[in-house]
Amino acid sequence: MSKVMVSLPDELVRDLDAEARRRSMSRSALLATAARRELARGDPAAVAEAIARSERRFRSAGGFDAAELVRNDRDTRR
Repeated sequence: MSKVMVSLPDELVRDLDAEARRRSMSRSALLATAARRELARGDPAAVAEAIARSERRFRSAGGFDAAELVRNDRDTRR
């Protein structure tokens, strides 16, 4: 396991320590968890493009009547 020296604002270190205590884990474990979560996040540009694709699909889908959809679903179950 590697050791890394980083500089963080004192207030952030206090917040990290408080959160680590709350979770019953070490500061290092909390930072490792946060780093893994951040690295697993999607590329913001790719996420924005996926959202834009979904919005385009919804615009081209047209409108719908929710009551009619529920009624049709209910009637097909009878």
